[in-house]
Amino acid sequence: MKETLNCALKLVAVSALLAVASSASAQSAGQFTLKAGLNQITPKIESGNLSAPALPGTKADVGPDTEPVFVIGYGVTDNISLELDLGLPYKHPLYGAGAVAGTGQLGTAKVLPPTLFAQYRFFNPDAPIRPYLGVGVTYAYFRDATGSGQLTALLNTGGPATTFEIKNKVAATFQAGVVLALNKRWYLDLAVAKTYLKTTVTFSTNQTQSVKFDPVAVGLGVGYRLDLF
Repeated sequence: MKETLNCALKLVAVSALLAVASSASAQSAGQFTLKAGLNQITPKIESGNLSAPALPGTKADVGPDTEPVFVIGYGVTDNISLELDLGLPYKHPLYGAGAVAGTGQLGTAKVLPPTLFAQYRFFNPDAPIRPYLGVGVTYAYFRDATGSGQLTALLNTGGPATTFEIKNKVAATFQAGVVLALNKRWYLDLAVAKTYLKTTVTFSTNQTQSVKFDPVAVGLGVGYRLDLF
């Protein structure tokens, strides 16, 4: 994640110089925008203990993933915008933690987290640089949860393969970002978002585990402004 953020900041610095020298036209009332880029999601895990029967202190950890993101935006006013973030499912590796740390990868799970944001954009629409703050609603749709041999060895030694499901959840997301105008149509957008997501994992062995994912997302995209009317 550190390398991704450093790269993004370098691109922002270069783009800021271009933006100052260009004729800017940022999103305004009634204008649609389209944006595409990359988004890295890094879960900040706070895991509960696996329910009995289990080794005391059996916890979970989740690794990051980076995927393309596609965003549709609309200017409600010159300063208030709506954005819908879409994209491909993120595939996260799952690991043991606590008493079972070091047991290797215990599985994978995909999550599709479409998010609808309401944003406040600072400065005038023609400003070359416009920071913004957003608040949104995320629907975390979990799918294709797959356990590994290590998971079966931990929870159901000698038995059939252990499977699990992660409960889908609605969560609040908070966002901060900056738009850098390249010209009247094109712009760069760097955003950081934090989602507060707590859910429950249910295993085929009738054990459960509560997990706070609370992921941080860092996204960098290139956008285009449309005049449809």
